[in-house]
Amino acid sequence: MTNTSPYTLLVRSSECLARRGEVRTRQGLIQTPVFMPVGTQGTVKAVTPENLVEMGAEIILGNTYHLFIRPGHELIERFGGLHAFMNWKGSILTDSGGFQIFSLKKLATITEEGAAFRSHLDGSKLFLSPEAAISVQQALGSDIMMCLDTCIAFPATRDETVKATDLTTRWAARCRKAHSKRERLLFGIVQGGMYPELRREHAAALIDIGFDGYAIGGLSVGEDKELMYEMTEAVVPALPTEYPVYLMGVGTPSDLVEGVWRGIDMFDCVMPTRNARNGSLFTSRGKLTIKNSRFRDDPRPLDEECRCYTCRNYSRAYLSHLFHAREILSYHLNTIHNLHYYQHLMAEMRRAIEIDSFAQWRKDFYSKLEDE
Repeated sequence: MTNTSPYTLLVRSSECLARRGEVRTRQGLIQTPVFMPVGTQGTVKAVTPENLVEMGAEIILGNTYHLFIRPGHELIERFGGLHAFMNWKGSILTDSGGFQIFSLKKLATITEEGAAFRSHLDGSKLFLSPEAAISVQQALGSDIMMCLDTCIAFPATRDETVKATDLTTRWAARCRKAHSKRERLLFGIVQGGMYPELRREHAAALIDIGFDGYAIGGLSVGEDKELMYEMTEAVVPALPTEYPVYLMGVGTPSDLVEGVWRGIDMFDCVMPTRNARNGSLFTSRGKLTIKNSRFRDDPRPLDEECRCYTCRNYSRAYLSHLFHAREILSYHLNTIHNLHYYQHLMAEMRRAIEIDSFAQWRKDFYSKLEDE
């Protein structure tokens, strides 16, 4: 492993594996632990880049599969890359498309060479190899790229898991070889299903190849929470402490708290944006469902402890009205709130680690929850 880590450890908790650090990309520093809003198709749904800057977001996630299909990486490259195309000046991490191919498995065929699949838009035949996944991400101008991997269904037998994980290892080596623009970071993805020893073995194989960071993939795919946490606990100690660790596709606020407790630096999930559009809002007291009738004439903000644009300016009654009237503004204001909540949650955890009081902060976090 000859690459230099982009991660700087600032503070380590004395109470658990939580740590406070920074990841350096071409765009600057990212404060960790960090939550990355998901902008799958070159936009974080229902908000502008300016909204994201105001709430403190430093990095967002895009997706190779979706941008490869529409509008195409060549077009985006002609416009100066994804940063210029969508007017985002922060960092961008792009998922390789492996999970999307997994989720659309009825349209895909996985071979040693890569994934042959049909577009979910028009049925056209497409092919994504490890080399193509890197080429597309480099064309997009991604700051952090992900290796193409094979996501494993749950449940899966040990033999199925070994076969898929070994293929991910071979694909990872090919991605590393194809990685020509070394100023762009490349993360390997640890698979291994729900088998702790396979997870640890795969982590060791990826470390031998050498990456700029390591992600834990294939979790939050139907297993219960305790099993997800168990797999996280199996992988984190097997990874080098001088590199960033990213738990992919996770999750709820409590998942973020438990992930940080177990040593995770980076997270992403569609939950805050998707839930916002469905009227499910996160607050310091738990989840609030704005469609409930009791909020029809409630003058309070969503969360009296929140300083987001929505909570500073609008009542629960107004947000309830917007949601029931199916107004587009409902999506916008709800999404601003949920994403701000996630950004604020991560900032609170960073502060708690800095003053070495994360255990007490975690206890206080859970003591306040009372879903409305």
